[in-house]
Parts: sequence; C-alpha cells; structure tokens
Amino acid sequence: MSISNSELPRKAGRAEQAGVILATAKVAGNLALASSVTIALLVGIVFSLVAATIFIVDSSNPVLGFGIAALFTIAFNAIVFFISPWIMDLVQGWLYHTRWVKIEEIERLSPESAHTIQRICSLKKIKQPRIGIIDDNNPTAFTYGALPDSARIVVSAGLFKYLDDDEAATVYAHELGHIVHWDFAVMTVASTLVQITYLLYITIREIGKKVNDERAENAAAIAAFIAYVFYIVGTYLLLYLSRTREYFADCFAAEQTGNPNALSRALVKIAYGIIQETEKSKEPSRLMQGTRAIGIYDAKAAATTGTAYQITSSPEKIGRLFLWDLFNPWGWWMELNSTHPLTGKRVRALSNYAEQLGLEMEFDMGRVAAEGKLLDKKRLYGTFYQDVLLYGAEFIAIVIGLAIGAFLFGRGLGGVQAFFALPLVLLGGVMLFKRSIMYPSSQNAPASDVITLMSDAYASPLRGQPVQLEGTLIGRGDAGYIFGSDIMLQDKSGLMYLLYASRWGPLGNFFFGMKRVQGLIGSETKVKGWFRRGVASWMDLELLSTANGNKVSSHPAFWGLLWSIVFLAVGTLLFFAK
Repeated sequence: MSISNSELPRKAGRAEQAGVILATAKVAGNLALASSVTIALLVGIVFSLVAATIFIVDSSNPVLGFGIAALFTIAFNAIVFFISPWIMDLVQGWLYHTRWVKIEEIERLSPESAHTIQRICSLKKIKQPRIGIIDDNNPTAFTYGALPDSARIVVSAGLFKYLDDDEAATVYAHELGHIVHWDFAVMTVASTLVQITYLLYITIREIGKKVNDERAENAAAIAAFIAYVFYIVGTYLLLYLSRTREYFADCFAAEQTGNPNALSRALVKIAYGIIQETEKSKEPSRLMQGTRAIGIYDAKAAATTGTAYQITSSPEKIGRLFLWDLFNPWGWWMELNSTHPLTGKRVRALSNYAEQLGLEMEFDMGRVAAEGKLLDKKRLYGTFYQDVLLYGAEFIAIVIGLAIGAFLFGRGLGGVQAFFALPLVLLGGVMLFKRSIMYPSSQNAPASDVITLMSDAYASPLRGQPVQLEGTLIGRGDAGYIFGSDIMLQDKSGLMYLLYASRWGPLGNFFFGMKRVQGLIGSETKVKGWFRRGVASWMDLELLSTANGNKVSSHPAFWGLLWSIVFLAVGTLLFFAK
C-alpha cells in the first residue's frame, strides 16, 4: 500500500524528506530548463523557416514577408496548442477505440489509483483529468492535452492486468506529474513544431522545383537544407525533453505516493506485460509502437527487462541486466535516440528516493553499482571509442584518400586518376576491415540463451557476437506488416528478434517475408548469427534450421563485402591506368 505525503513523517525522518524534496527540485529545474530551451528554439526555428519561405515566394517585399511570417507563426502555434487535444482524441478513438470513463470505474479496477487521482488533484488544485481506457492487454499509460483543465490520462486494460493496486497508483501519479508541471503540454506543442519543420522542408523543396529563377531556386535549395537540419536538431531536442520529463514524473510519483519501489516494480512489470502480450499475439503491438513517444515506457526497450522478469521475479537477478544501462557507454549513446531514459537509470533514481525515505530498496542498485565497478573499464571504453570510429570509417577513409591524392597530385607524383583512385582503395579496404569486426567467424559459435546474452555488460551494437540459439519461431518482428522478413524467436528464457537479410537486397527480403515467413512460424528451430545490443537487442541471422528440415540462409554481410570488392577493384584499376 502506498503512503500519502501526510504519512511521510512516520516513514522517514526530516532529513530523508528533505533529500526527496531537493531531488525533486533538481529534476524539476532540469525539466523547466529543458522545456524552455526546447520550446524557444523550436518556435525560433519555425519562425525562421516560415520567414525564409515567405522571402522566397515574395522576395520583392521582405518587410511584408517578415510580418506575415511572424503573424503566421503566432497564429498557427496558438491554434495547434488549443486544438491538439481534440485532434488526439479523434486519433486515439479511431486507432485504439478509447473509452472515456468516470472515476468510479477506476475505483472498481484499482481503488488506490482512484484515491491517488483524487488526492493529488485536490492537493495541487487541478481539475480531475479526463480518464480513458483502451481495451488492450499491452500495459501502457500516457497523457496529453493543452492546459491542465483539458488534460487526458489514458491507460490500457493491461495496466490493471499486470500491475498490483499500489503499482497502478504510482503510474497514475506519474502521469499526474506530467499535468501538474505542464510538461505534457510542452510535449504536445514541441512535437507539432518538429513536424512543421519537416513539412516546411518539403514545401520549400517543392517551391524550388517550380520556380524558373535560378537565384530563387538556389535560395530554395539552401533553405530546404537548413529546414531539414533544423528538423534533425528539433527531433533530438524533443527526445531530450521527453527523457527529462520522464525523470521528473518518476520523481513526482515517488514524492506523492511515498512508494518509489512500487513504481520500480511497475516499470519492470510493464516490460514483462509487453513481452507476454507480444508472445500471445505473435507480433509487436500497434498500440505500443504508436504511443511509444508519449507512453510511460519505451516498448522497444521492453525485451531485456521483461525477459528477466519472465524467468525470475527476484529483484537481485533482474538488477544484473541493468549493468549495460548504467555502465556501457553505448547506453548513453543509444539513449540519445530514445524517448525515455534507460530502465536501469530510472530504477536507480527511484531506488535512491526509496533510500532517502528510509525504505528498503527492493532493487538493490548499490549491489549493481558495486558489480559495475568491477567491470573492465578499459575494455568498455576502448571498444566503444574504436566502434565510434568504425561507424564513421567510410567517411574518414574517403577524406584521407582525397587528402593523400591531392598531396601526390600537387607534388607531381600521381596523375588525376590517383586523386580518385586512393579514396576508392581506402574505402574498399576499410569496408573489408569493418566487416571482419561486425561479422567475425561464426564457425565455432557457442550455444547460448537470450537472458545470458542480454546480461552481457560489454555487448555492442556494432561488434557482432557469434552465437547459436534454440527455440520457437513465434511471429513476425514488424507490427501489422504482413510481408515483414524479420522473425521473433522465443527460447526458454525470452524473446530475440532475428533480422533476415537476402543477398538480393530489399526485394529479396520482401519475397522472403511474403512467401516463407508464415510457413516458418510455429516451428522449433536452431539459429546461428551475430548478437547485438542497443536500446533493444537483436540477432543478425546467418542460418536457420527447423526441426522439420527447412533451412534458411541469411546474408547480412553480403552487400558490404560486394561493394568493398568493387571499390578496391575500381580504385586499383584507376591507380595503375595510364
């Protein structure tokens, strides 16, 4: 059972309470800064791009264009801000058949959730949000709206299926935290503005194609390029804001319920529920993918934590899987592209709040931290820096090749062909080397299982780990895509996504997905390939053999190998050409 704020003195001393308040204030400060910077930059970006569009269309009167751009930006943002909740209502109703319910139904499903909603709304003097339920067993919750008085909290039926009463209450407290500090409204506006930058990129590009003035066409090309850069920048700002607001909402829920452990358990069980429902439906949930950015949990990250809980509910054993989140530098890198903080980081923060409240930490992150200190930091960071260089190896090879070619040409030591030949030779060589790192020999690939692979704190998204798995092919890896070529494997410990790659490229993938995948689903199989770990985990498939004799060969390294040979051959011929 959770604890209200008024009960905190009996559960923790004043110092502990002060610690939670200070932690809350710190996170709130970060959220306010992130919100202010994000909105200011995005509004400025939209204004600049609208102004640029007007200048291109009506370049003879830039002052008028500037005024129109300013009015358009203000009016459009205001309209979007106020009508977005109703647009979202229509979308949610159409896609997921959201039911709007009264607090009495929530009280029937989870009495403590209803009590938490009423208490926090009364304490913070906000109107009780409109409450929706989606009849889907994938557990999720999300909030949207323009103002606190027009806020909506929507949860799925799966939340009550997989979570205990006190855990569901902390999820509602988390969502109310988004409302109390308006970050849900900031996300609503910011998401719209990012999309506007992309629409402006398209618009400017199309205008450039239609004008007959070369000067205007060049200006349009430059403006379109700038718009696209702003779109990318805006996307990363939005992701940063999204992660920051999740930390704050977690902190708010911990403060208001006095039960941070329940929210930690809720996050783990939500991941478990996602995995369970994926196994039943044989494909990822459209609901979870469609609401990924605004939901309480990133469904792409569910496999690791959900798989651990599937095997054991022991917090100590589950905690080991957080080693990668907390200590592998790839975790930080991958988090930049995620809407949510990594689960291990969220659980660590909540465990810290539990400690400050004088509560026993159910997930002993201190033990995880101690184990993390024993990791080989040289190996962790050494391979990470090498892998980052390998990611950009092709570009580096071309630049170095051009530089050497230019130097030789300037000294009269090579003809013009050397200027072009060296980049191609270096590019081909680097691609061969990179392939050897990404796809090492799998001849003696050891047998393993999903949970062991996911517990590897040194796992990388680039360095493939040769491995063999046994299990059942339970479905496709793409939600709703009936021609998807990727397959989900379930072994005794969890789920693994198998990525198929035809030697005929995308067309071969399409035909494999169309003609063969459905016949493989339900088969017992042995697979061999290369395991990789990012926010999600997957395996690049090399060979699949079913119990009834079907065999599938996959060729993820084929095109890289082919192009490296082509570049080496062409570069060598050019270099020795007279």
